[in-house]
Parts: sequence; structure tokens; C-alpha cells
Amino acid sequence: RYCSRPIEATLTMMKTILIAAVLCGTVSAFAPAVQQQSRGLSAANQLQHHQVQPIVSRKAASDDDNNNDVVASAKVPSDWQAQILSGLSVIIDPDLNADIVSLGFVQNLQIDDSGVVSLDLCLTTPACPIKDLFVQQCQDIINGLAFTRGAQVTLTAQQNEAPTAAPLGMSQIGAVIAVSSCKGGVGKSTTAVNLAFALEGMGAKVGIFDADVYGPSLPTMVDVDDDNVKFVGRQIAPLKRGGVSLMSFGYVNEGSAVMRGPMVTQLLDQFLSLTNWGPLDYLILDMPPGTGDIQLTLSQRLNITAAVIVTTPQELSFVDVERGVEMFDTVNVPCIAVVENMAYFEKEKSANVEVDYVTLTDQFLQVLKERDDIADEVAADVVSSLVATVKENVQNTGKGEIEKIRIFGQGHKRRLSEQWGIEHTFSVPLVSTIAKNGDSGTPFILENPSSPQADTYKELAKVVARETSKVLFSKASRPNLSYQSEDHAIRVDGMDHGTLSPAELRRECRCAACVEELTGKQILNPESIPESIQPMSLSPTGNYAVSIDWSDGHRSLYPYRQIRSMLASKNNNNNDELVDGNTEKEKETIQM
Repeated sequence: RYCSRPIEATLTMMKTILIAAVLCGTVSAFAPAVQQQSRGLSAANQLQHHQVQPIVSRKAASDDDNNNDVVASAKVPSDWQAQILSGLSVIIDPDLNADIVSLGFVQNLQIDDSGVVSLDLCLTTPACPIKDLFVQQCQDIINGLAFTRGAQVTLTAQQNEAPTAAPLGMSQIGAVIAVSSCKGGVGKSTTAVNLAFALEGMGAKVGIFDADVYGPSLPTMVDVDDDNVKFVGRQIAPLKRGGVSLMSFGYVNEGSAVMRGPMVTQLLDQFLSLTNWGPLDYLILDMPPGTGDIQLTLSQRLNITAAVIVTTPQELSFVDVERGVEMFDTVNVPCIAVVENMAYFEKEKSANVEVDYVTLTDQFLQVLKERDDIADEVAADVVSSLVATVKENVQNTGKGEIEKIRIFGQGHKRRLSEQWGIEHTFSVPLVSTIAKNGDSGTPFILENPSSPQADTYKELAKVVARETSKVLFSKASRPNLSYQSEDHAIRVDGMDHGTLSPAELRRECRCAACVEELTGKQILNPESIPESIQPMSLSPTGNYAVSIDWSDGHRSLYPYRQIRSMLASKNNNNNDELVDGNTEKEKETIQM
């Protein structure tokens, strides 16, 4: 009524109604009226009109609804499965050196109508130390694809099949880990118990079998939830402590085991056959000390997957480690870790500063009295404050710092790594609480889960899980060394290829006769090794080293890690020589 141009006023009103309708979500109710009134609009005005609607609706919608509309509008491509598997193939298992897709870890891959991807990640063990990292990597990669809305990753574990020759009660056990020492009193049973409960804390199903009939330790070290022996059909059900299955001769016979060796072997065989362990990821075998008939029979009968050697820092114990490695090598059982018990004693540092405070007070007073401007009372107060400050500083000196006192020597971790190739060595200090827990029936790791010593057992459990997966699932073969007499060279086949000079390899021997243990200084004179020296025999030792008998009567032990390092160094030198040669040719060409 107040506008001189009623047509423009009507159009303005209709635009206002349109905007209000969009905000109220009732655009369809006004659509016929809008179309009728817009017939007289110019093409430019119509274009402007159609551009308003999505902008207004996008502003009116919430951010979450907007994101959902965008995802819902993204079409799932026909090759969505191939795109997801291609993305996941960049995730590498560091132990098996292959991607999780080719290893068959990714299973039951699905996507629903809303774009949420679900899959099962079937790992080699439920105690995988990096399972959380795998889950995070899978989620990040899937969420980065344009057509996905989320990722749900479910962790599972592969079911390991026991060997056909395994005893009846062990048909559902994935891996048997032997904890061994060649002499008693080194803490073997303590290590076995804490290792088992550390693996159980990582999510694995674990059992402990105490194979020491003459001196069973398990009944003393672990109090069971129910000490009544039960039967499952014609088999014995293992006792339980939490989620860990337990069996020992001491649980069923409180008397002494007075019997000869063959009887003990038969008794252990019956125990293993008649115990209904059920499905287990790991059975920790607490071996009796020594390297005799019982140990060899158990190693062959049970098809042990891997072994952990327990020792102490003394030289005599290192000799026992060598015997243990050689025994397990005889039955093709790799030694994956060494635990050095009672390695050191932890003590809080003290200042050990003796101060004669009476003499110190007199000297302070004498100095202050020489000044005429200081009264005696003031001087006494100042001296008292100074002496108190000295006392406090002396008491706080070194407080909180821990000193490691190696009562039994420096240990042999370096020799184990350099000579035998055993990379995983652990040092457990001499701690009174570990011994007390062993006598009280509660494992140390359960009562002190946050202690540094418990962290050591947890790291040992991670190594056992990873190395066991390598033994069971890795397709990588160890290097194969052979002597080529016509070329006078040692040929390396397998994952690493190349040749090494016999004299060069002999000069790199790191045994105690060739290298000083404490300083690492080379004792062997390289010039004393002739170029004509040759290997008389080459044989693998364990899973990590090769033993070579030389023509000069010396025996060397080389970790495969050292062989690979020498091959890599030789290849790098050859590449540098090739580059230098090409550079010289280029210079000659330029000059010409």
C-alpha cells in the first residue's frame, strides 16, 4: 500500500516468505506459489533465486547433520574392498617383515549402508605388544578414504595347531616356552612364574608346568584359588590362580620323589598326557636344572617352541649358559632370551661426609669476632644459621640417587650378544621383595605391578611373544653359509646374498680369546691370519649364529647379525668404488 511499485513489493514479500519457509523446513509447501510468482522474473533474478536456497539450508543445518549428509551422499565405489586392502597393505609387521594384508591378518572386511567399515584383525598372538598400534593405523587409513564414515577393528588371534606327536592333553597348546638353567639356585622358577603372569596380563591364555619332580617350586611360589584336584573325564584339570593354569608334582604328592631317572621321565610323560590343559596360547615349562636325559627327553617329546635361559653374573654361570644353548641347539630349539638374575644390588647413594660441627662453629665465630661492627649475639645467630645450612646440604647430598653395586661381577650380556647372537638379555637386580613374594605364594608382578622389576618381566614377556611369533609364522630363513673351494670364498645364501673372504671373516672373530671382554679391545693380531686360511666345517648354532671350525684349530661363533653387517659393508664399499670409477670416466670425457 505504501510502495509506488506494487510488483516489486510483492516479489520482495515472496522472497521473505521463501526464506522463512526454508528456515522452517517447509519449502515444498510454498513451491507452487513461488513458481507462479517467479514467472515474470528475469533470467538473472531466477538464477539469483535458485542460488539462495542451498546456502540458507546449509546455514540452518547443524555441523553434524551437514557432515552426515556429505558422507551419505558419497557413493561407495564398486572396488571399495580393493581400495581398503590397498591402503592397509602399507602397515608392516616389524617381526614378520611383511604387510598385514599379505599375512592374512585382515579378515571379515565389510561396509554398511552408512559407510562404517568393520574388519577382524587376526594377529599371531593375543599378547602382541603392538596390537594397539595396528588398530590405530587401520582406523587412520580407513577414515582417510572419501567414502567411509568410520572403522571398527576387532582383534582376534590365530589358533595354533599343536604337532601331531604332542601328548593328548597338549593338543590345544599354541607354543611351549622352556625356562631353563643348567644349575639350581639362579632364580629359574621365579622367572618362569613372573613371565607367565606377565603374558597373562597382556591378554594371553597361559599355563605353567613344573617339570622339577625332585624339588617342585610351584606349590610354594603360587597359592592356587582351589587346591582340590579335579578330573575331567579321565584327565586331571589343572589348578588355577586367576587366569593362569598350574600343574606340579607337588600339588598331587606332598612326599618326596624317590625314584630313578627313567621313572621320572615316565612320570612327567604321564603328567603331560593326563593333564587337560585346554586351549592355551603359551605353556611355560619350568625345566629341572641340568642338561641330562630328563631335559633332552622333554625337549624332544614336547616339541618346545623356544627357550629362555636364566643365569647369574658369575663366570661359572656363563659356562652353564653355553651348555644350555648347545643342548637346545641339539634338539633344534632356539634360545630367544637370557635373564641375568641377581645382576646387581641397588643402594641409595650417601654423601659419607664427616663434619666436626663444634670446630666449624668455633671457626665461624672467630672470623666474625675479628670484625668490630658485629655484636656477639648477632654473630652467634649468624653462625647457628650457617651451621644448620651446612648440615642440611650434607644430608641432601646424593639423596635420591641409586647406585648399582654389582656383587657378583659385571655379567656377560655383551659376550652373549657378540658371540651367540642373543640380542635380548635382561638384568634383574637383587631385591628382597622378589624373594619374599616367592615364599609368600603371591607372584611379585601381581603385588608390585608398577615397580621397575615388574617392568623388566613385562619387557621379557613382550620379547617372548614377538620371538615366538617369528619362530612359528616367519617365512624368512636364516642365512646358509658354504665354502666354495674353487673361489676360496664363503658364500652366503638365503635372504642375504654375497661372498666373504675366509681370512676377513676369521679376523672378525669376537670370542674371548680374540677380544678383551671388558674393554672390547682386539687381542687377535690381524696380520697373524694368513690369506690361505679356510673353514673346515660350518654349522648353525641355535637360531641366531653359525659356528665355524678353522684350519688353524680355532673355533669361532658368528651371529647372523654380524654376517649381515659385513655383507652390507662390503656392498657399500663396492658401490662407492663403482661411483668413483664412473666419476673418473666422466672427468676424462669432459677433458677430451
